[in-house]
Amino acid sequence: MRETKGHGARGGYIILVLAVFMLSACSTVYYSTMEKFGKYKRDLLRDNVTELREDQIEATEEFKDALTRLQELTNYDGGKLQEVYEQLKDDYEDCSDRAEAIRDRIRKIDTIANDLFEEWENEIGTMSNPEFRRRSRQKLVASRNRYRKFYRAMKRSEEKMEPVLTALHDHVLYLKHNLNASTIAGLRGEVGRVGLDVQSLIRDMRASIAEADAFIKTLPE
Repeated sequence: MRETKGHGARGGYIILVLAVFMLSACSTVYYSTMEKFGKYKRDLLRDNVTELREDQIEATEEFKDALTRLQELTNYDGGKLQEVYEQLKDDYEDCSDRAEAIRDRIRKIDTIANDLFEEWENEIGTMSNPEFRRRSRQKLVASRNRYRKFYRAMKRSEEKMEPVLTALHDHVLYLKHNLNASTIAGLRGEVGRVGLDVQSLIRDMRASIAEADAFIKTLPE
């Protein structure tokens, strides 16, 4: 039995090593291919940060739209209830899709940033001119420090999306099962709390956007 467990553990370790190697190889091929088109890690990072910034700007509007639609429903005054519900459902799906895009973009940014900083560090080590090394290291340290602030802002805004998405999801399903004026009237308190979460999310999104702008300025041209 011990030999079987040992073989199993070694097998799992080998699979893990191979997976890491394959991921590393895929990254190497990706970077090499992009360099042939004149796109280096710094360019890829700048592009992805810019894309995230645009996604977050869109997200602030989409979450505000979903909240506005939810408020319209709870302030129902005899309009077309089903029509407003369908619009809320579409708004929620837009928010959910945008959130997934933001999560994917953040993962990609972090991978490229760490690869860039590692490459930058290694290249500094090959410089023979001490003044060049000093200046390059100063630039690297400044960029890393700014990235840490940007990363914290990205993750904070990402985490704030989850409770808002959960609340919107719950409201959409609840209204699907109980789409009537009396039920909707009882949701006003809940919608008020969602509104506070959306406002907090938008503040953090804007902070992340500001940090993105500051970080881009530290990247090598």
